[in-house]
Amino acid sequence: MVDLAELLTDLDAESADLDRVVAGLPDEAWRRPTPAPGWTVAHQIAHLAWTDSVATLAATDREGFAAVLAEAARDSTGLVDRTAADGIGPDLLDRWRRGRRALQEALAGADPGAKLPWFGPPMSPAMTATGRLMETWAHGQDVADALGITRTPTARLRHVAYIGFRTLGHGFAAHGRPVPSESVRVELTAPDGELWTLGPADAANRVTGSALDFCLLVTQRRHRADLALKATGPVADEWLDVAQAFAGPPGAGREPGAGREPGAGREPEAGREPAK
Repeated sequence: MVDLAELLTDLDAESADLDRVVAGLPDEAWRRPTPAPGWTVAHQIAHLAWTDSVATLAATDREGFAAVLAEAARDSTGLVDRTAADGIGPDLLDRWRRGRRALQEALAGADPGAKLPWFGPPMSPAMTATGRLMETWAHGQDVADALGITRTPTARLRHVAYIGFRTLGHGFAAHGRPVPSESVRVELTAPDGELWTLGPADAANRVTGSALDFCLLVTQRRHRADLALKATGPVADEWLDVAQAFAGPPGAGREPGAGREPGAGREPEAGREPAK
């Protein structure tokens, strides 16, 4: 298990990579549509800024976070879109940067064994950091697609892959399907050629392929048909149709061949993060 300090270092690096992409953009590029319908590049960054702020509340002010939960319950389908739109403004980039620093400090100072509240099940500070990294990477992919940028995958994908593996049962349940009792082995080729493995070595059901493709699948940034992932066994095969690394109801994902076409997917519902 990766420790919290390493996770926070990787979260900071993932955020910094996305920051470098958007920092010098002209105004018109911030208004460019991304694959999430109705969302521009600015919406993507505003969403990250908002989610970082509520994650900081979860770590430092449980009453304040409870108020956000109550708001989400009153507006379960519109909160994400509304807060993203409301967050767009001339101070967006600075606000996102300040919020990232505040979250880093809050998680670094939290009790490692604590369970922090969230929109899904409570999470440890380490899993909260992992979830923030996953979402930063996934929304960064939307920004990259909007701008026509091909990102260089890094070893930080292992955190996204880990959440994708951990949420196997949730993917089935979210789609109203029985959660399988069979284990699945996942074998992924990392960006540097190393083999990453998850699950028991003797499992009959297996998923193999590149770590990047697996991460694109579980964050629903690409359709399965556009990825070179191999499933062996019925459970593994069905999983690749329902996988999602965020909590809540199933996302619509992307249509085949629509990886770079704005409007091809849908943003997950209000405040959804990885189910732990």
